[in-house]
Amino acid sequence: MEYRRLGASGLSVSEISYGNWLTHRDGAECVQAALDAGVTTFHTAAAWDGGAAEENLAAALTNARRDDLVLCTGVFWPEGPGVNDAGLSRKHLVTSLHGSLRRLRTDYVDVYQLLRFDYRTPLEETFLALSDLVRQGKILYVGTAEWTAEQLLEGRSIADRHGVPLIANQPHYSMLWRVAEAQVMPVCERAGIGQFASVPLAQGVLTGKYRPGEIPPDSRGAKSAEARPLLLPDLLERVSMLRGVADEAGLTMAQLALAWTLQHNTVASVVTGASTAAQMTENAKAAGVVLDLDALTRIDHLLGSFVQTDPRLTWSPPAVA
Repeated sequence: MEYRRLGASGLSVSEISYGNWLTHRDGAECVQAALDAGVTTFHTAAAWDGGAAEENLAAALTNARRDDLVLCTGVFWPEGPGVNDAGLSRKHLVTSLHGSLRRLRTDYVDVYQLLRFDYRTPLEETFLALSDLVRQGKILYVGTAEWTAEQLLEGRSIADRHGVPLIANQPHYSMLWRVAEAQVMPVCERAGIGQFASVPLAQGVLTGKYRPGEIPPDSRGAKSAEARPLLLPDLLERVSMLRGVADEAGLTMAQLALAWTLQHNTVASVVTGASTAAQMTENAKAAGVVLDLDALTRIDHLLGSFVQTDPRLTWSPPAVA
């Protein structure tokens, strides 16, 4: 495993992070495989499966040394039926964090992530509440997810005013989805904010497991609304051609996709899940891989117009509750 500094902070994170959004129920072996591979950075969120994702991650990390871990959890999505059970208000930030600390069996969270931008709550309110939680020692650092460049600039200014260490952003970022490159990443680089790149395998499409006309009915691709738009026969055909690039580099398709994401200089860590321990072990081997210019050029050529770059596709819902 290789490690990188997160933004301009002194915090080091593993190049491969483990996220347990979809795999937390049977994830104990995957978490152990991640630890064995040198992964130190783990992502979860309060709203995932009613808090069960946090509880299961804590159980899987029982024997790990807390000081060796970078625990990241997040807030924004609804956690209950109440009108204050979502968003980034002071009330929800405080109640959600206390629930997360209880479920994660820890006194503090390393990186507390604002999982979307909240149009209904003033940023001053959000960052003043975060400042209090930082001073109480319950949060060490703060991150965002899927914020636009403008939102990040405004947030960074207010964070600085209140002494909140805003050091991370978590965009969707992959060979196919490069929306963050045009505006978000340059702004983050100037502001000292590092990237936790999420969905690097494009809902599994970049692993090469889906072929035109061969989408297993019980697969994630068949069940996931997010994956369905990526299952175009022409796109799957192009992705299958990446196998030659992967073979020449001595990588699996998944390792190639993860390694590609790590080539961007603002990416500190790539967040990936796994359905088996062996899969996690293999994914972790993407750390430290350097792709040469020829490989990067061939990837661009093969994927061509299927690559999405429009910065307007960075998205937060207009309201949540």
